[in-house]
Amino acid sequence: MEAQFAEGERLALDAEISERARAETASVALADRLRGSLESHVAVHLVCGRVFEGTLSHAGADALVLNEMRHQVLIPYGAVASYAGLGLVSVAESSQVRRRIGLAHALRGLARDRAELGVTLRHMPESGSGLAGVIDRVGSDFLDLALVTPGESRRASQVRQIATIPFAALGALRSWSAGEF
Repeated sequence: MEAQFAEGERLALDAEISERARAETASVALADRLRGSLESHVAVHLVCGRVFEGTLSHAGADALVLNEMRHQVLIPYGAVASYAGLGLVSVAESSQVRRRIGLAHALRGLARDRAELGVTLRHMPESGSGLAGVIDRVGSDFLDLALVTPGESRRASQVRQIATIPFAALGALRSWSAGEF
């Protein structure tokens, strides 16, 4: 009888541990999980079907940055269907300032630097989802992309058109040269 009582206590303790682990996991944010996987090789599968692979170098409030062999890719979390290669560790962002810096901030930096980008749209099939250009300006929830031929400078005579893209439509922004972001 004493053994049954001890076994019942052990089972109750195991159930409590399992419940606490589930509650702790429920409080983990995706950005925290991504920060726990910094410097890991990951694959990011977008909603549109495109896959980017590289070393996870940054996980911000709204987006991540992957370092590919020769490019960097900025990917908003909302454009991602799944991740492969994430570890189980999570790391909370300790800085209140960095916690509030979002996608618009990163895009304004790219606009300021006149970075040449390949832009993948979120809901387009992979074959038709790409635009090439330079960000002209960034609003609170959109950007204006001056469409130019890859490798061409952003000059008025080279701009084919200005595409206004809502943030919600962005799949990924890929630098044309290493070290852009």
